[in-house]
Amino acid sequence: MGLITAACAAYASLAAWLWLTFAQGMFWRTDVRLPPRTAPAHWPSVAIVVPARDEAEVLPRSLPSLIAQDYPGEAEVILVDDGSTDGTGELARALARQHPGLPLTVVSPGDPAPGWTGKLWALRHGIGIARTAHATEPDFLLLTDADIAHEPDSLRELVAAAASADLDLVSLMARLRVAGVWERLVVPAFVYFFAQLYPFRRINRPSARTAAAAGGCVLLRTGAAVRAGVPDSIRQAVIDDVSLARAVHRSGGRIWLGLADRVDSVRPYPALADLWRMVSRSAYAQLRHQPLLLAGTVAGLVLVYLVPPAALLAGLATGHPAIAWAGGSAWLLMAGTYVPMLRYYRQSPALAPLLPLTALLYLLMTVDSAVQHYRGRGAAWKGRTYARPSDA
Repeated sequence: MGLITAACAAYASLAAWLWLTFAQGMFWRTDVRLPPRTAPAHWPSVAIVVPARDEAEVLPRSLPSLIAQDYPGEAEVILVDDGSTDGTGELARALARQHPGLPLTVVSPGDPAPGWTGKLWALRHGIGIARTAHATEPDFLLLTDADIAHEPDSLRELVAAAASADLDLVSLMARLRVAGVWERLVVPAFVYFFAQLYPFRRINRPSARTAAAAGGCVLLRTGAAVRAGVPDSIRQAVIDDVSLARAVHRSGGRIWLGLADRVDSVRPYPALADLWRMVSRSAYAQLRHQPLLLAGTVAGLVLVYLVPPAALLAGLATGHPAIAWAGGSAWLLMAGTYVPMLRYYRQSPALAPLLPLTALLYLLMTVDSAVQHYRGRGAAWKGRTYARPSDA
């Protein structure tokens, strides 16, 4: 019976990897970059809105890059200081004095109203100021996190792409920092798993049934934001970027999502504990706080990522080549589809066979996210804990 079970698991895992490799929107390819674009005859106006809570550590490497944007049209930066205790607002003003460029406004919205997550409350305040501060509201909003650094032509290229393809939302998955051992092991896999859940090519089809965005860099037409009622319509969302994209998609907006070349996160995650908090704070929210979805996710991770190496080793150890072949083939497909992401992150392909270990870490992070939720700690981030939407 054990042999039959092992064989079934090995072949089921291989079947899963054949499907993922060839039928899941080619999620593993990393060539989805900004679509072809030309400069518009008239450059639209843009308000760059930056929610920031206790970001003094990273702001000197990110905010000057926004102020220095080489943009031919009208543009401004609005930094929303979301209750910081580390002098984020004062530092932002000092950086603006040291780095002349786009005008910077620093505002504070106060504590979030009941039913709002902090980031979306900050975005609501910043978007409101952007739309009312001048005689005419901006054509576009660039929503970007405080830890994201942009090359000088970033805004120009984003707007050109949106204008050329008539897109309502253009989002780039910023290249996360990969420096330490744990970052090398965990970070590329984070983007790989995200693309597996939301294949970029599938998201970018006009007929797409779902939508997603990467919250670190989202260019959004102001009119599309108004039609979608955002951020008010998603005020309880912990996974705010995907919720934002879905709201725009439901209202008829056209979505595009891809990988960034010149937009980078400068936030360090030097220890495993830092990465663990990044993932576990929202993993159970991604599963809508449903125990059945959690159980299915754990079972899926085991079948897809842990069974292949286990089957290969078990088959070799017990003299059953068919089991070893199925497990080894699945592991080979897994590693092969991971190599492009490692190359995108300028990492050695030799890390690809370690993906089962990384998947095990993500499994444990997801379970821990659920445990923290049922202990009443919910989705915690920078001193705030958010309940599930139905409890908010």
